Amino acid sequence: MVSYVKGLNDCLSGFGLIFKSGIRRYVVVPLLINTALFAAAIYYLSQQMDVWMAQLLPGWLSFLEWLIWPLFALTILLIVFFTFTLVANLISAPFNSLLSASVEQKLTGSKPQNMVEESFMKTTVRTVGAEIRKTFYFLKWLIPLVLLTIIPGLNVLSPFAWFLFAAWSLSLEYMDAPLGNRGMLFEEIREYNRKHRLRSLGLGTGVFFMTTIPLLNFLAMPVAICAATKLTVRTSAASGYSSGSA
Repeated sequence: MVSYVKGLNDCLSGFGLIFKSGIRRYVVVPLLINTALFAAAIYYLSQQMDVWMAQLLPGWLSFLEWLIWPLFALTILLIVFFTFTLVANLISAPFNSLLSASVEQKLTGSKPQNMVEESFMKTTVRTVGAEIRKTFYFLKWLIPLVLLTIIPGLNVLSPFAWFLFAAWSLSLEYMDAPLGNRGMLFEEIREYNRKHRLRSLGLGTGVFFMTTIPLLNFLAMPVAICAATKLTVRTSAASGYSSGSA
């Protein structure tokens, strides 16, 4: 579990990077996007939770509400959180790529070679395309997760399954910025994360909990990008991987 704890520490280290000179300007746009979308998600949840709960349980089973409500609330929170995160990351993908490159330059003294040669338009096309591929990958897992959520008996496992899925998907989401800047395709990024599975899950877990804390969740996206970049720099250095080698 040492690697898992290191991933959590990597997440926390992102806070120390977002306010450094040369990096702050790339934080503003993702921060505004994150703030707007998560505020909308919280408002929507607060308006709908009681309605959904009433529809889930008929009146004669209302005495079970104290038992089912926490599991139901957590499941709905994970579903809505996942959906809004996909939308936010799709919109902010080009800015996240620039933020990651700026952080890597601060940490190593140079940007990834791909970013030196890429125009903003090319970065936009590449990152939005990567977000679409990731979205289809994530959607592929939604069907079994939704089935698990609605099958009586098995649905008590759904919050734990959604939590693992959220941590893994968040690690893939934010590791895409530094690794994509190095020329890796999504399949290669998945393989990289599998190679560093526990550390990546630690990062994803830290980001997930950060998004559940009011006000702090508005910083989740830029902090996660900074943290993922720092994790990439550390793991790549340990394995002898050069930022310009892709």
